[in-house]
Amino acid sequence: MTIVKARHFGAAVALLLAGPALADPITFTDQENRTVTLEAPASRIASIPIPMASTLIAIDGGTDRLVGMNPSAKQAIMDGILGKIFPEAKDIPSDITAPNFIPNVEELAATNPDLVIQWADRGPDYVDPITNAGMTAMLISYGTEDKARAYMTMTAEAMGKPERIAPLIDWREEVEAEIKAKTDGLASSDRPKVLYLLRAMDGIKASGTIGNYNAWYIDLTGGQNAAADLEGNGVTINPEQIASWNPDVILLNNFESDISPERIYSDPILSLTNAAQNHKVYRMPMGGYRWDPPNQESPLTWMWLADLLHPEIFDFDLRTEMKTAYKTIYDYDLSDEDIDQILWMDLNAGAANYDQFKSRS
Repeated sequence: MTIVKARHFGAAVALLLAGPALADPITFTDQENRTVTLEAPASRIASIPIPMASTLIAIDGGTDRLVGMNPSAKQAIMDGILGKIFPEAKDIPSDITAPNFIPNVEELAATNPDLVIQWADRGPDYVDPITNAGMTAMLISYGTEDKARAYMTMTAEAMGKPERIAPLIDWREEVEAEIKAKTDGLASSDRPKVLYLLRAMDGIKASGTIGNYNAWYIDLTGGQNAAADLEGNGVTINPEQIASWNPDVILLNNFESDISPERIYSDPILSLTNAAQNHKVYRMPMGGYRWDPPNQESPLTWMWLADLLHPEIFDFDLRTEMKTAYKTIYDYDLSDEDIDQILWMDLNAGAANYDQFKSRS
C-alpha cells in the first residue's frame, strides 16, 4: 500500500525539529511509581538499560544529551545504521554499568549526568548506588507496547521536548490499528506458528507469552506464538522442543552478531521444521536499534512481519515507509543500500516472500 498523506507522519518533521522548550522545573512519576523532579530539562543523560540509548537519540534528534550508555547499546548503534548517521556515538562512554546492569558508580559519576535511566522492578541494588551518589534516577519498565509508549513519553518530558514524542506515538497507534483491523478476524488455522529465538548460537532461548513483546506483535500481525506454553522470557530450550512445536516461521534475534538463517538450515533437527523446509527463517532487521524488542522504529517491525506472514492481506511499501520514518525521526535520507543493510537482504536472500522488499529502482 502507499502511505496515506505519508501517514501524516512526514508532516510532523518540522514539529519534531523544533527548538528546545523553556527551562522550567519538571516533575513526573516514573515506572516504579517514584516522583522524579528535575530543576530543568535534562541535558546530560546516562542510560543503563540497553534499548534507551537509541531511543534518547531518536527523541532528541541527536547524540548531544547522551553522555553514557550500556555497552550492548553501543554495539547496536555502531553495528547498525545509527553508527553511520551519528558517528560521534563511538566516543560516548559505555563503561557505566556491569553486564548485569549494576551501576559502575565511579564511571557513571564521571559522566556528570543530571539524569540516569535505570530499570524498574529489579530492587535496590540497581537504584541505590545511583541515588546514594547524589544522582537523579528515572526508572523504566519494559516488555509491552504500553510500557514502551509510556517510557518514551516520559523521556521526552524529562528532556523538555514533549512536542517530539506526539508524532511518534500517533504513528504507533495508527499502524497498530491498521494491522489489527485486518488480523483480528483471522481464525487460528489461518495464523502461522511463529517462533522468535532470543538466542540460537550459544544455546537456544525462546520466550513465552507472559510479558513478551515478541509474542504481542506476532499476534498483532496475524501469527501465533509457537512457544506459547513457555512461562517467562529467555527460557532455555532444546532442538527437540522446537521440533515438537514445528513452527511455520522462525525469527532470529539481533543480539548475536554472527547469527544467520544457516544456523537453522544446517541443524539436523531444526532443518526438518516447517519453517526450514519452506524457507521461512528470517533474521530480524537491525535499524536504529534491534527491531526484535520494542524501540522507536517498532511500527516498521510490525509492517515487515505482517508483509511476511500474510502477503495475501498486506502490501505495505516497506522501503518507502522506512524512508519516511528515518527522515522524520533522524532527519536522514535512507539510501537503497542502507535499507538493504537494515533488512539483511543478503542474509535473508532466498527466504520465502523476501523478494518483496527488494529495491524496485
